[in-house]
Amino acid sequence: MNWPDPAQISCRTFKVWQRNFSIYQQNWKISFLPPLLEPMLYILAFGLGLAVMIGEIQIAGQAVPYTTFIAPALVSVAIMHNAFFECTYNSFVRMYYQKTFDALLATPLNLQEIILGEMLWAATKSVIAATLMGLVISLFGLFSFPQALLLMPLAALGGLLFAALGMICTALVPGIEMFNLPIFLGITPMFLFSGTFFPLQNLPGWAQGLAQILPLTHLVALVRGCAIGAWTGEPWLSLLYLLVAILLLVPLAIALMVKRIIT
Repeated sequence: MNWPDPAQISCRTFKVWQRNFSIYQQNWKISFLPPLLEPMLYILAFGLGLAVMIGEIQIAGQAVPYTTFIAPALVSVAIMHNAFFECTYNSFVRMYYQKTFDALLATPLNLQEIILGEMLWAATKSVIAATLMGLVISLFGLFSFPQALLLMPLAALGGLLFAALGMICTALVPGIEMFNLPIFLGITPMFLFSGTFFPLQNLPGWAQGLAQILPLTHLVALVRGCAIGAWTGEPWLSLLYLLVAILLLVPLAIALMVKRIIT
């Protein structure tokens, strides 16, 4: 397996992004609905249901309503889902069934540029989803401004990280039906145990340590800190985690995808 050569990656990469964006524009009305409606449903369900029973959550030395606690986590989960599923199911369909990658290779684009362009587009979808959800959640008064505007760069970082994870899965799975395995073993546990629906301190010590390995844990901590000003742990360590993970996983994803396609 050969690691990607930065010299072979040019601004042509954004042609792949532009191609996917053009397709997105054709279906934007459908694509906009989930980020707009999903937070409303969650907030209504948790705000009118669980929040009444749970009351307030102690986080970073302050008590916040349960709905306020989970609102940033919903945005973080949307960032994860949009990027991961774009680079698994959608990228696999474009590569294997639609033969889009073959068509792109008939242009001056090379494989490394195509794969990186796919991941950049997935990160863009995360930014779009986070922005839409943030706007809806803000209508309920659950986000604090102007620091909540930091959600956009965090969405880009988180989206690129989960795009790389999704692309690694795409490079390794033998068939599209096998995506159920990484979703069951990775995405679902992160959805449940990354400080999304309850504070991590409620878990046993060993489980808290395992949770720190999960990338969604660090994304949730950063998004929650920016959205409501409740910082837990060391935010700079969480940011460093995301940056290092991106620097490691993006080249790995490109290398594995190139190996899969050319062999």
